[in-house]
Amino acid sequence: MAKPPRITRLKVENYRTLRSLEIDNLSPFTVLVGPNGSGKSTFFDVFAFLSDCFTDGVRRACDNRGGIAEMRSRGTDGPVTVEITYESLVRLNDRSSRRKLTYHLSLGEDSGRPVVERELLRWNSSPGPGRPTHVIDFERGAGKIADQESGIKEERGLSQPDLLAVSALGQFRNHPRVMALKDFVSGWYMSYLNVEDERRTPVAGPQERLSKTGDNLTNVLQYLQENHPERLEHIIGQLKEAVPGLGEVTYKSSPDGRLVLLVRDQEFERPVLARYVSDGTLKMLSYLVVLADPDPSPFIGIEEPENFLYPSLLPGLAARCRGAAQKSQVLVTTHSTEFVGACQPEEVLALYRGQDGYTRVTRPSESETVQSMMESGAQMGWLWESGFFDLPEPTTVASEYGG
Repeated sequence: MAKPPRITRLKVENYRTLRSLEIDNLSPFTVLVGPNGSGKSTFFDVFAFLSDCFTDGVRRACDNRGGIAEMRSRGTDGPVTVEITYESLVRLNDRSSRRKLTYHLSLGEDSGRPVVERELLRWNSSPGPGRPTHVIDFERGAGKIADQESGIKEERGLSQPDLLAVSALGQFRNHPRVMALKDFVSGWYMSYLNVEDERRTPVAGPQERLSKTGDNLTNVLQYLQENHPERLEHIIGQLKEAVPGLGEVTYKSSPDGRLVLLVRDQEFERPVLARYVSDGTLKMLSYLVVLADPDPSPFIGIEEPENFLYPSLLPGLAARCRGAAQKSQVLVTTHSTEFVGACQPEEVLALYRGQDGYTRVTRPSESETVQSMMESGAQMGWLWESGFFDLPEPTTVASEYGG
């Protein structure tokens, strides 16, 4: 099975607390730590925003965040910019090899409406350094797209300046790299699991992918039982390991055609409805379903998994995230020392707010003290809690953005 594309670099400008941020060598499993207001949620939202732009359109993605004016970093007037560099399998002359591609998106504003100031997709046609080839290059709804075979660039125009060229041209097979990028970003899974939504009794019918809020959890279990029973058995087995005393997890159809999730403890014969099951059990089941998906998303984002979970479950969840990173890229934000304690230095990025109020990033893996203490048997969670990540004290700058 070919490895999915992997993001190796992120560059952000003028996105809330991320005034000017560039991170290279992102690991397949990345964990963000830092105090409240350090920018973790904003970092997480950069990926959610880009995914929303691809699936819902730029206008809706911006409107859901209060518009460009609210998204733009305070005290700045430049475009909001997100740029990712990712490694992907590219087919050339009947041979396939991994190449680095870069997607750049800069958004401005015109009479309160977002506009695409610049949209680029470029790639290196050879493995080593060299002048990149621009696949697409658009400004405010007009630009050029290069034919993959001939390299000839063709002028194109979009009907609106807030439309993405990738979304429009990614539907055509004669632009395979654009289509691959569209499918890649559109397939990201950014988790916003809500326990109350997970307790719902949805209309019956199998669904392949868990929703962002988890309101179709029962439908996904039905899909797994019908199409991947061995994978469902594996998930339930992991849940039993995490939740002592758990007997079985099943579902049934109600007379009105809805699915009802049932959970039974080992000590009892009769199961209970999901609405009476603990928040932690439902949350853990949802995470296991996402991480053990037989056709996983290429990028998985999980924010603060410690909510509703008992601390002793978090090291095991971290290990499962690392395992899932063999097939997906996994990003986690957390305040949990137990979760961080199961991580390696190269997997952790520590965020803090500088004196100017904007987010900075440090790498514990670059600290000789952290490396030395890890070699002596210390754990990352203890090192973080004890102040060995060399983070400055949180500033008194009021956070207008959260996270």
